[in-house]
Amino acid sequence: MIDRDARILYMDLIKKTLSYSLWEDPGMPIETFIYKKSFVQRFFKKALVKGLGILGYQAVKLKKLDESEKEEGRIWPRYAETMIGLKRLDNIQFCIESILTNNIRGDLIETGVWRGGATIFMKAVLVANKVMDRKVFVADSFEGLPKPDEIKYPHDKGDTHHRENFLVISIDEVKNNFKKYGLLDDGVIFLKGWFKDTLANDNNIENLSLLRIDGDMYESTYDVLFYLYPKLTKGGFCIVDDYYALSPCRKAVDDYRKKEEITNPINQIDWSGVYWQK
Repeated sequence: MIDRDARILYMDLIKKTLSYSLWEDPGMPIETFIYKKSFVQRFFKKALVKGLGILGYQAVKLKKLDESEKEEGRIWPRYAETMIGLKRLDNIQFCIESILTNNIRGDLIETGVWRGGATIFMKAVLVANKVMDRKVFVADSFEGLPKPDEIKYPHDKGDTHHRENFLVISIDEVKNNFKKYGLLDDGVIFLKGWFKDTLANDNNIENLSLLRIDGDMYESTYDVLFYLYPKLTKGGFCIVDDYYALSPCRKAVDDYRKKEEITNPINQIDWSGVYWQK
């Protein structure tokens, strides 16, 4: 009973730590999303940022957040390792524990990891359950999102995610985040590059029990489904982070499911994410 309670407390603590739910968010640096501002605003903000940087300071935009925004992952946090919120972290835990209980074979992967929080949590759930024979694949360009291919994927027309420097996190930073939690070992496999390249090549992915997709765009989402969904074991789970939040992502999922005649019911997690069991 003591071990069980300790595991529950560990799971709860690591979710709250990864999502920075234990602390007040310190505010967003004013240079974030600066490309959306007018030329004059960009000029003065860049000058302010540079001047404050020389003096050792940083200007941030403060915003009072309520707990529901953090719980549902409605913000782009300054320090958290994940922006998906507690409900989507709970969903990852539910899926993995169901996989282990029912002996569904296969490894785990997230495609599009940002600072690595969701994959760190996947590894934490495995370790808490003393499971060491399943790999966690961490797939990302580690250079942000690709420019939209508007000819091949017209649903991505006008997408600006590639201009968001806030989304550009290096592979070294993600590895260091795993190290901070004591969860970086040989069972964590990094796949660096665009999904259309890394997932199409020999990448040691044989069977998956959990496929978590966070590609935002039509192209990124469809590529993952095309290359990896056939490797998802029957009884495994497919999670899509931005199904309701981003229409190109939802369109890619709907198109793939229709093409492959997938009728497994889609379950809503929160305002953004969904999952289904194969």
